[in-house]
Amino acid sequence: MKEELFLDYYEVLQLSPNAHGETIERVFRILAKRYHPDNKATGSPEKFNELTKAYKVLSDPEKRAAYDVKYDNQRALKWDLFAEASASEGTEGDERIQQAILSLLYLTRRRDASNPGMGAIELERILGCPEKHMEFHIWYLREKRWIERTDNGGFAITADGVDAAKENDFLLRKDRLLEENNPPGDSGSATPSRLEEGDGSPGSAPDSKTGG
Repeated sequence: MKEELFLDYYEVLQLSPNAHGETIERVFRILAKRYHPDNKATGSPEKFNELTKAYKVLSDPEKRAAYDVKYDNQRALKWDLFAEASASEGTEGDERIQQAILSLLYLTRRRDASNPGMGAIELERILGCPEKHMEFHIWYLREKRWIERTDNGGFAITADGVDAAKENDFLLRKDRLLEENNPPGDSGSATPSRLEEGDGSPGSAPDSKTGG
């Protein structure tokens, strides 16, 4: 029997891994209301089920502690995968970072075309790229029309970006891509954006900082 693909519960709830219990409950209530199947405008049974599953684990201290062990392992694997891209400096280093961004966003859209976004904060963490440098790369890729901003404030690869990635061989080698169906502990998964608690960044949870 195939093991279930690792699911990033923090990303599902759009939270920082350091979020407190009160924040987890508050954000869950807001998102659950938004995606509840009875909500004709924005309801999504699949999304609601993911939210509920994530909340049950992260709201329970014992379950959360066990989950965090797996979560940290996944993050460590992703960091190792893209360490080379963040190690170089200058023009060559910029190209590697941009290629890695396109690769991540390509894989994210390919895995879930209906939810293809990844936030700038998550990209910074995975690639080890400073915020100011990431702003440059995001600007460049948007100007090229290879990526676009999503409704929730993240970024997603465009059709032009997919073509550019293929034509210019920007995609990571097949043997370095994160496998989609490997069991937990064997591979990571490209994840969309996650909120820093109270950072006020685009795509942040409705109750963060602005309370919107």
